[in-house]
Amino acid sequence: MRVSEQADVVVLGLGPGGEYVAGTLAEAGLDVVGIEAELVGGECPYWGCVPSKMMIRAGNLLAEAGRVPSLAGEAEVTPDWGLVAGRIRGEATDDWNDRVAADRLAVKGGRLVRGTGRLTGPRQVTVSDRTFEARRGVVLATGTRPRIPPVPGLASTPYWTNRDAIAAKELPASMIVLGGGAIGVELAQVFARFRCAVTVVEGQERLLSQEEPEAGELAEEVLRADGVAVLTSVRARQVGHDGTGFIVHLEGEEEPLRAERLLVATGRRADLAELGVDAAGLDPSARAVRTDGQMRAEEGLWAIGDVTGHGNFTHVSMYQAEIAVRDILGRPGPDADYRALPRVTFTDPEIAAVGLTERQACDQRLRVRTSVVPIASSTRGWIHGRGNEGFIKLVEDADRGVLIGATSAGPAGGEVLYGLNVAVHAEVPVERLRHMIYTYPTFHRTVEAALGALR
Repeated sequence: MRVSEQADVVVLGLGPGGEYVAGTLAEAGLDVVGIEAELVGGECPYWGCVPSKMMIRAGNLLAEAGRVPSLAGEAEVTPDWGLVAGRIRGEATDDWNDRVAADRLAVKGGRLVRGTGRLTGPRQVTVSDRTFEARRGVVLATGTRPRIPPVPGLASTPYWTNRDAIAAKELPASMIVLGGGAIGVELAQVFARFRCAVTVVEGQERLLSQEEPEAGELAEEVLRADGVAVLTSVRARQVGHDGTGFIVHLEGEEEPLRAERLLVATGRRADLAELGVDAAGLDPSARAVRTDGQMRAEEGLWAIGDVTGHGNFTHVSMYQAEIAVRDILGRPGPDADYRALPRVTFTDPEIAAVGLTERQACDQRLRVRTSVVPIASSTRGWIHGRGNEGFIKLVEDADRGVLIGATSAGPAGGEVLYGLNVAVHAEVPVERLRHMIYTYPTFHRTVEAALGALR
């Protein structure tokens, strides 16, 4: 007979948000069990945010060196992927060893259980032959995994996901990328800058299809400038592998694409059925776990991070984690508010956005005014010279006189977004924003011009 083990809280999944919840509640004196099937810390530090930005930093340095002749003299560079791979192993991931993170949780008083956990009842989680009963409740923080499209032949090939690309010790001579979202375009640009011949295949009309059309157009422009072949409005109909490389047949095309490697970057998904959410009264066929403003999915059950469907972003997971911790500890605090959800695609230039796109605002039947101003039109953009591609786009709710969305694309697009994020979140009146003092000469001064151009 299986004997249940007791705890105050069971945290299922120890990615950034789950690790924060488990550690913070343990420090508060609760008996916490954290369950993780892979590495403590999750996707972000080992296969996502951190190592990918190391790759991007390296690729950007190569691109900057290529801009030297037009601005500063002569420069020659020889790409060396070994330096990047070594830094990822040595600095970012400890060669994919999570001992430091596991010890960090233990020091805070949390108990780590390794294995795949599954809900088996209200406030109950089973891992292998162990069952845990949570007195206060369970926190779901299991994240997502790559969504693999049902293309005939694909499943039987040695395709890559983001994890394989991040862990690559050597780069292929050529690569096809299925998917033109953030992961696809970031990795495509990096690999191309290290002299890999890259082709991106995107089924939608443009890259970064969830963002403004101008963002997708810019992403295609800069990828093509780096030598990437970009195919949009086209899908793979069959994939094969002949032992040395991939053959990808496209819908409507006679000639297939061929490359040494195939990277599948067609989005991510949560598997709620595998998680056993039906045991807690939730719909296992749903795409995400629905929660209230305090991250409660059911009595004694909270959910945070990718599994909630509010974007696959570490910052969303951490934001939700803080709310869940407060609620579990009985501390008052505001509900989750996603009106000013920020996101950045770390291409060169960076493409950052917050809030609604123009299309999303119109779909909500809002009366909007918009503007688009090129970064190159600003003094700082002109000074910057090559590499100054980008723009500021603003979306205003004309009836309320506040910004409800913005895109900041440029050499420091992710950093420039901060002020726009504050404006959208705090609903600062556009008229007040117009009368701010904008530092000269900065990239963010383009915001002032965009405010004046709202029509």
